[in-house]
Amino acid sequence: MTKLSKRISGINEAGGDGWDLYVRARDMAAAGEPVIQLTIGEHDIRTDPAILDAMHRAAKAGNTGYTFGPGLPPLRAAIAERIAARTGTPTGPENILVVTGGQAGLFAALTLACDPGDVALHIDPYYATYPGTIRSTSVIPRAVIAHPEDGFEPRAEAVEAAADGARALLLNSPNNPTGAVYSEATLTALGEVARARDLWIISDEVYDSQVWEGRHLSPRALPDLTDRTLAVGSMSKSHAMTGSRVGWVCGPAEAIEAMTHLATCTTYGLPGFIQEAALHALKAGDDFEAGIAEPFARRRRIALDLLSRQQAVAAAPPRGGMYVMIDIRPTGLSGTAFAEALLDEERIAVMPGESFGTGASGHIRIAMTVADAAFADAMTRLLAFAARRAAAPAT
Repeated sequence: MTKLSKRISGINEAGGDGWDLYVRARDMAAAGEPVIQLTIGEHDIRTDPAILDAMHRAAKAGNTGYTFGPGLPPLRAAIAERIAARTGTPTGPENILVVTGGQAGLFAALTLACDPGDVALHIDPYYATYPGTIRSTSVIPRAVIAHPEDGFEPRAEAVEAAADGARALLLNSPNNPTGAVYSEATLTALGEVARARDLWIISDEVYDSQVWEGRHLSPRALPDLTDRTLAVGSMSKSHAMTGSRVGWVCGPAEAIEAMTHLATCTTYGLPGFIQEAALHALKAGDDFEAGIAEPFARRRRIALDLLSRQQAVAAAPPRGGMYVMIDIRPTGLSGTAFAEALLDEERIAVMPGESFGTGASGHIRIAMTVADAAFADAMTRLLAFAARRAAAPAT
């Protein structure tokens, strides 16, 4: 075989993509071992049957051909209406590009914002795919550390200090993996840096329906940031449609038109019957989304209650999302070592903090994605495991 391009071979620069423990746990489960998977953000419910029925009807009706362009007009209109209602920012169909999931949205936004060799800033801790996604567009990722003592909200002065050569700033609130929900003060200060440095803001907002404290605020809603913000959304988390791969980018009309050309040259559009199902799902309204999110609110309460009864490890209460980040440094183990030992001894799989960057070292991320009783059992065993390795006794 002739050699691979530097672009493709350099996507995972360090030789891994952060998912090693998840893959190991998946393989153990496939071999019949009773592993509790608390690794990935996959709902423990499937897509609602009514949505699947709508998908089936659309396919049977013949909506199985090409969908060349930025997306079906009714779906773009429905997405725009949802965004306008939640942000208070005028948004029309011309501001929406339908893409094959949030990942495709991030790729499109980075391709629009940056030229090869430019720098894209991103906050660390970060979702595991961010550096690779940035590198896949021939752009250089540059991490800006957010610290636990700041609730994992980034400091504007740290972003400013890293901004030389940058063309984009990738933000994620509610945040995966930390559960941080960025305050208006934080976003305003970051917006000032973006204006001063003429940066595009790429705002990953896929967890906007899962907010437990505070409120979700899109940079698009802040003064003078609407025209420099590309907001990425998805049906995956809000409607339990992870496998349907329905996402969008919301931005200035000119940017949407330009990214439509990219979509033509990559995916050639999302299948029409899936777009029809997404439209059906959006018409179910806010109550439907609240029902999808509610199990994670319950499990958050379970986790915080159990954490309050022990002294071995600590966690900042997640303000949004479907994860809990726990500081396991009192055990003397790294996040990776803790997660590997937990899998070996308890058959509980969690993600090492190191999968999400330097800022999450010494932490683990727990996905609240199994039924309540199983989640409570796993958390109880995990905390007992931690107590055995820490100076503080289990209670």
